[in-house]
Amino acid sequence: MLPISRRQLLHSSTCGIGSVALAWLLNDERARAEVIKPTLEKPRFDTLPKVPHHPPRARAMISLFMQGGPSHHDTLDYKPKMAEYASKPFPGKLKQDAVDRATTKVFPSPWKFSRHGRAGTWISELLPHLGTVADDITVINSMTTGVNNHGQSIYSLNSGRLVAGHPSLGSWVCYGLGSEARNLPAFMSLTDVTLPVAGVDHWGNGWLPSLYQGTVIRQREPRILNLDPPAHLKGTAQGNYLRYLDEMNREHLARHAGENDLDARIAGYELAAQMQTAAKDVLDLTGESAATKRLYGLDDPITAEYGTRCLIARRLVERGVRFVQVLTANQNWDNHQSIKTLLPNMCRKTDKPAAALVRDLRERGLLDSTLVAWGGEMGRLPVVEGNDPEKVGRDHNTYGFSWWLAGGGIKRGHVHGATDDFGHHAVTDVVNQHDMHATLLHLFGLDHRKLTHLRNGLEQSLTDSKPCRVVDELLA
Repeated sequence: MLPISRRQLLHSSTCGIGSVALAWLLNDERARAEVIKPTLEKPRFDTLPKVPHHPPRARAMISLFMQGGPSHHDTLDYKPKMAEYASKPFPGKLKQDAVDRATTKVFPSPWKFSRHGRAGTWISELLPHLGTVADDITVINSMTTGVNNHGQSIYSLNSGRLVAGHPSLGSWVCYGLGSEARNLPAFMSLTDVTLPVAGVDHWGNGWLPSLYQGTVIRQREPRILNLDPPAHLKGTAQGNYLRYLDEMNREHLARHAGENDLDARIAGYELAAQMQTAAKDVLDLTGESAATKRLYGLDDPITAEYGTRCLIARRLVERGVRFVQVLTANQNWDNHQSIKTLLPNMCRKTDKPAAALVRDLRERGLLDSTLVAWGGEMGRLPVVEGNDPEKVGRDHNTYGFSWWLAGGGIKRGHVHGATDDFGHHAVTDVVNQHDMHATLLHLFGLDHRKLTHLRNGLEQSLTDSKPCRVVDELLA
């Protein structure tokens, strides 16, 4: 065999080298495309069901938010040692907000506690109905935000930030998962007679697309504003108007592809039209049995209003709504004074309906897939506020307070964490707002590190890279 020159070798190998080079170039282009593609393609936003990051335990959530800060000392966090220090100086440091009414006199709970359920959960006599579902709930006695005022603590628990204008938890969940309801909003908020502190930020979408904002159901009629058209626009006239509007919007969208706000607006118009029938159906309780209405306390003037909203919340998740808030009015739990009167009143209003919701979900087979969360933005201090013995109260405390959770993958009949002997600071198995968010998202099948939204060139999330963890000890 004759030797092959370098020139001949290169010539004879051109096709081989060329094919390798072409394959390498194509592979490189594909790699570049995979990197560049997400930033070039404009995302489209909708509320169609989305695939979660991992198998979910929960498909819906009902937040029973007790705005104002229920006193954990008097409801869920039994502190018998405080009785030894009654009216004596508190043996430590306190941060008090109402300095003009501040004292250091220890104030043990005037209400009795007893054990309930298989775990022997300590629950106050102010919450007798909650005691009947003790085996369905987990009590967390180690909540903290460390932000000692209403607004900032509400923002922290709702959006992970200290200031207004950021997406709420409900908006993040709907952004990540969409909704199973095609004719109702993914996120709905049942308000009290007045708005809570932080107002619309409770259900605000912040800088997420407006499609993920909560829709308000009011405490009084009309429960949903602007649901019905004026008489002269009903029927054919409204149908023609909506079709014409849809045509104009879609023509504009075709000329300006990727305008997310316009996408959201079109979806909003379509949903509003469908809601005219679906919303009226979900708000109509006439088909509920007399036994169900009694369960929620609709036959009692004290519990009827709050019970109605809890029952509507159950009807909403039955129909595929992803996230529901049931809010209490501003100041109802903020017992700076007259706690011996005001706290029992609020417990009577809310205890029976909240417990009924848990029981009703369980009996309908919905509790396993529906998270229920009860709690406020803070607890109260272990000392007396005020000098009038008939009007004593408790000041703010965000360093240790109580929540309870039920359903959706949460342990049943369990107590998690603890505060110190005076209920001032969470000291054992502490759960802060970021831990809570990571855990709730996890139960929905969402990884808090992966659920992000590109804003001003930065990927932002609910937990916003704060140190936090999924609290596995809460999971069933």
